[in-house]
Amino acid sequence: MSYPGYPPQAGAYPPQAAGYPSQPGAYPPQAGGYPQQPGGYPPQAGGYPPQAGGYPPQAGGYPPQAGGFPPQAGGFPPQAGGYPPAPPQGSWGGGPAGGYPTIGLGGYNTGMANQISSGIAGFSQTPFMLDQASGGYPPAAQPSGLGAPSPNQQSYGLYPQPGGNMQPPQGPGMGYPGQPGQPMPAYGGAAPTPGYTKAPSPNPSMPAYGGGGGGTMPIAPPVNRGYRGSINDFPGADQLKDAEVLRKAMKGFGTDEQAIIDLLGSRSNRQRVPLLRAYKTAYGKDLIKDLHSELSGDFRKLVMATLKTPAEFDASELHSAIKGAGTDEACLIEILSSRSNAEIKEINRIYKQEHKKSLEDAISGDTSGHFRRLLISLAQGNRDERETVDVSLAQQDAQALYAAGENKLGTDESKFNAILCARSKPHLRAVFVQYQQMCGRDIEKSINREMSGDLESGMLAVVKCIKNTPAYFAERLYKAMKGAGTKDTTLIRIMVTRSEVDMLDIRQEYVKNYGKSLYTHISGDTSGDYKKLLLKFCGGSD
Repeated sequence: MSYPGYPPQAGAYPPQAAGYPSQPGAYPPQAGGYPQQPGGYPPQAGGYPPQAGGYPPQAGGYPPQAGGFPPQAGGFPPQAGGYPPAPPQGSWGGGPAGGYPTIGLGGYNTGMANQISSGIAGFSQTPFMLDQASGGYPPAAQPSGLGAPSPNQQSYGLYPQPGGNMQPPQGPGMGYPGQPGQPMPAYGGAAPTPGYTKAPSPNPSMPAYGGGGGGTMPIAPPVNRGYRGSINDFPGADQLKDAEVLRKAMKGFGTDEQAIIDLLGSRSNRQRVPLLRAYKTAYGKDLIKDLHSELSGDFRKLVMATLKTPAEFDASELHSAIKGAGTDEACLIEILSSRSNAEIKEINRIYKQEHKKSLEDAISGDTSGHFRRLLISLAQGNRDERETVDVSLAQQDAQALYAAGENKLGTDESKFNAILCARSKPHLRAVFVQYQQMCGRDIEKSINREMSGDLESGMLAVVKCIKNTPAYFAERLYKAMKGAGTKDTTLIRIMVTRSEVDMLDIRQEYVKNYGKSLYTHISGDTSGDYKKLLLKFCGGSD
């Protein structure tokens, strides 16, 4: 036994071969020592743990790399195509909260990023953690690492966010959705009601391959700058105080419309919907009935729209589009082509609950032919939502579309239906680029040539919505206001439903494509209290 001194002597512990520095057979193991290493430490090829070319680990080693650093798909931090964590409860795409299955988008959000950064010492939060990427969970493991795309796949980011970085909202209850520990202070633990997505819509855009592009609605590059809505949670909102404000606005002679505009135009959907119960609790009266009796015209319609959950409003809009003498086919396509699978399933549930008839039966009874088949396909809410794209499969689908349309006498509408309604949106963006390169014509122009009537307009709307969602809604708004008269139903629906999703992007697409701001166009096309509340949802001029 030797005394604890330095340097340790031969025969001491840890065992040395002949004192210090250690010799072969000593510890740490040297070449020729134990455990046997072909070349000592750091371990080299053939040593233990097994490497594929020494240290730092190379492609094929452990942990799995996809080409070293900076991290690629499959590396760390996770990229699109890796493991997107399940969305938190209460956000769109998360689990049920308060009895309403929520709707929307999976992907990295600040809440998940915070959890990860707090759980891993020394790991700093990066912009990658804030990228929202919808898709299935978990994706199948690929050879190049956990959830990484296979060699002939590539992953695409989210649709363009042309605006600059937004400062994260400050104050209680103003975090991005899904952030843990963000209840409204005075809501007394009331079950949260699902709100509009506090994230970009699940329509990421694909960068064009070299030489591609062209066409009426170009595919925009993938950029994600966080929350792109125009309405945020109001800090410190108290539902009972808000109910009192509404009561005072309607009590007595006349109505204080400005108070109603200021309140509803500054609360998020999840803060507005609980006002119905708070109002009835405080005053024993129905808020909807009181507002209905005090207000009128388009302003009343807009106010009513703000007090429904997203799925309730969508279900009521679909019902209005189907019932009566005519059918608003554009409304049906707009809603069914722009909502996620989870959103569509919730719309189906509420539609049947409210109208005692399934949405599919309602569509079947009011439409016909290939257009009916297109709507029923979309209403299943069963689109592939994976984010990775297999380029070879995209080429096959582009060839199939070409063979079904431009390259034959007549058109095989079923093939268009199968590909446009079942494939993932990132995959379809790749298909559109491949199609353009293959036949020299944009997919939209081919649809114009090959189809007609409702089917043509329906297929075109699906393609435009998939290519660039904000540009699609900007076009819908422009057409709602141009010319004589205003399509107020369309204007109200888009301003309310997109105000917490991608209104900032819609505004930028609007001014880019039509030469004036959405704010200016609404100001010139509407009036009175209706205009004031619409402009609150617009959020500002560009």
